Amino acid sequence: MASEIFNQLVDAHYTPLFRFALSLTRNSSDAGDLTQQTFFIWAKQGHALREAGKAKSWLFTTLYREFLRGRRRAERVTALEDLGPVEADPPAPEVDVVTGMDAGLVVEALQEVDETYRAPLTLFYMQDFSYKEIAEMLEVPIGTVMSRLSRGKAQLRAALARKESAGRSKVVAFNQPSARKLS
Repeated sequence: MASEIFNQLVDAHYTPLFRFALSLTRNSSDAGDLTQQTFFIWAKQGHALREAGKAKSWLFTTLYREFLRGRRRAERVTALEDLGPVEADPPAPEVDVVTGMDAGLVVEALQEVDETYRAPLTLFYMQDFSYKEIAEMLEVPIGTVMSRLSRGKAQLRAALARKESAGRSKVVAFNQPSARKLS
């Protein structure tokens, strides 16, 4: 019975978790490892979850925490290079560039966004989590989620504008998410 429930959980959530991991790691091998690690943790600790309806949030939260834990471990090993001055957020174009872009191009441009902003963007636009759910997963206030989304969208627009000016895009409708702000 427990293995059947686990298999159903994997079937329902593997692909969205992998996509989220890919948006964080930018590497399919690392994303696969991170997703498998998340399900391994579920196999060990998931029985402690009191509400079965919270499994999706638990999995995304666990994946994000494992990503951060791995990144902190890697930063301890790797010497930090001297980073140049931080660029100011570029001005947003008057027309939202995302509306008429190829979805693959948008995902490619998303990889250029800072990780701090990429995680909330991915959770909000690609996984349909609310501000509140994202705040709980990332363990930050809702206001921080909203500001990271705003700054992330500015970075995404700039990356898309660069790609569009390079002439690499084709126009495909990109649906706007439904209103789910603070649910």
